[in-house]
Amino acid sequence: MICRKKYLDKIIPFVDKPLIKVIIGVRRSGKTVLLSQIASIVAQRVGEAQIVSLNFESFINRALSDPDRLYEYIIEKSRAICGKRLYLFLDEIQEVRDWEKVIDSLTVDIDCDIYLTGSNSNMLSGELATYIAGRYVHFTVYPFTFAEVKQYYEENSPQAQGFPLGFKTSEEALFEDYLKYGGLPQRFLLDGDEPKRAYIADVFNTIVVKDVIARNKISDIDLLQRLAAFLLDNVGNTFSATSIVKKLKAEGTPTTVTTLMNYISALKDAMIVMTARRYDLNGKEFLSTSEKYFATDLGLRNHVKSSEVVDYNKLYENVVYLEMLSRGYEISVGKMGDREVDFVCVKNGQKVYIQVAYLLADSSVVEREFRPLLKIDDNFPKYVISGDRHDFSAYGIIHKNIINFLLER
Repeated sequence: MICRKKYLDKIIPFVDKPLIKVIIGVRRSGKTVLLSQIASIVAQRVGEAQIVSLNFESFINRALSDPDRLYEYIIEKSRAICGKRLYLFLDEIQEVRDWEKVIDSLTVDIDCDIYLTGSNSNMLSGELATYIAGRYVHFTVYPFTFAEVKQYYEENSPQAQGFPLGFKTSEEALFEDYLKYGGLPQRFLLDGDEPKRAYIADVFNTIVVKDVIARNKISDIDLLQRLAAFLLDNVGNTFSATSIVKKLKAEGTPTTVTTLMNYISALKDAMIVMTARRYDLNGKEFLSTSEKYFATDLGLRNHVKSSEVVDYNKLYENVVYLEMLSRGYEISVGKMGDREVDFVCVKNGQKVYIQVAYLLADSSVVEREFRPLLKIDDNFPKYVISGDRHDFSAYGIIHKNIINFLLER
């Protein structure tokens, strides 16, 4: 376990503020550990008696998934501390029926500070927005970044524990492992390829069954699996719903645009895939057609993708996408005429433009990656990121090796 300081630094300032703290993220991305770290910090201030921590995936709390029982349980806890503030840490709250009504009532009926986690990005819409609109702040937790992977191994490798067993912790070896198995925190507790693959497969199947099929009443499971495999095999490519329907039909899986959009929405809500909209850099507006799809975790992506080919261009682009999200940027894909800028990243009114390539193998590749950035007429930073160790920086465009870029603090 590592301290995920960047998330704690964002959430802790909201302790005791009259806002419900909502933490979302794909299953097994580390929300439970993060919630326990927050609870521990709060408990040091107020004492354990004022803390209520419930994980609704645990069988021991099965009775409390009933909204009436949960409400009564928390009210009794509040009475027991004689008017002091109660701090509620409720993990995977979406497992509780009508949980929005319970939370809404508790904010009125008792003095409490509420922290929720959920594995569905859609929990911030619908009834939740109706019941607690304007009274919550949300945070998205992602699987480990590469910098967190390195930190984990520095703190937990055999060498760190004083056992010189020849454990591979070079940055290059860790990066190859990261590209292959992703950043789900618990997989780092496992040794060997087979246990890692088995764990990742179990996580993916749990997400599909609990967060996609059951929650959305999916009827055509084969179509869902084929769609997930197609999207994850083609991360970084631009597609419209119509083009995907044509592709699936050609492969013998007929469907409609409406059905496809519903299934894609379910995969996005479960945070298996995420998207980046296209942005016209000349017209300064978002385009309504087509978007790029990316995997929330490369381990999940590599488990389900249909192709056996290792495409480092796709992997590198997906890694940089996740990295910039974790740094708090909003990301779109830049379009400039017939050329594309891989990422236009915006945070606090500041922009960063990024091109990603596996290797700048020759002058034609260098020209292809640098040229779109040279046409952008502003002074915001422009990067080309690749696996090359040689520095190709030129014309005000900064070239960085991908490992060095990911490890920047």
